[in-house]
Amino acid sequence: QVQLVESGGGLVQPGGSLRLSCKASGSIFSINAMGWFRQAPGKQRELVAAMISGSDTNLADSVKGRFTISRDNAKNTVYLQMNSLKPEDTAVYYCNADVWITSMNRGDYWGQGTQVTVSS
Repeated sequence: QVQLVESGGGLVQPGGSLRLSCKASGSIFSINAMGWFRQAPGKQRELVAAMISGSDTNLADSVKGRFTISRDNAKNTVYLQMNSLKPEDTAVYYCNADVWITSMNRGDYWGQGTQVTVSS
């Protein structure tokens, strides 16, 4: 089994910063990609940022210039640095990983989610 554990969420004022972390553990042969999604009440879950390799990243237009995704392959950990936070960033943030369990078996895994609330 593969587990993803997020941390770093919380309550922050507009303009503040948070850094989310997600560590993958369990039976992992390799990780093809890791990323972050978010879901606000009444809204669909949306992709925030993804990293396929150490240099290949993709960010949603709404967070470009404010958020940065990074990945530590040795620790099977992905980070989301969130700066200049806005109230519209309020959501549950979910970590996602595309994992090779063996050289022949691949799976898609999700973390439990961490709440980010941006409010004065």
